[in-house]
Amino acid sequence: MKPRHTFRGVVLRNAPTQRGRAGAQPTTAPPTAARVRVGREVAGRAGKGVTVISGLTLDAAELDELAARLKRLCGAGGAVKDGRIEIQGDHRDRLVAELCRLGFPAKRSGG
Repeated sequence: MKPRHTFRGVVLRNAPTQRGRAGAQPTTAPPTAARVRVGREVAGRAGKGVTVISGLTLDAAELDELAARLKRLCGAGGAVKDGRIEIQGDHRDRLVAELCRLGFPAKRSGG
């Protein structure tokens, strides 16, 4: 019987396969010269804050994949606009920790 990937008793549909992916990350880290900034913006959103990740040097497909992963991590919605990832709510600390874990040189910006 094939092993099934589960999370709290629920079988995951799109679980990664074990062949040839031992410890591989889904996205590649950008060059170390890039500065990834994680900040918070409320301008033009009727006072609702969003967390904005800028400075990522990824193509559109990788940016969408990373955005989906980070939105799932935060349990919030968001979008990719103008090469920046916007996630609803204030999740700066959680996102900086996750981006550093993935190999991106992320820093928190703003207050």
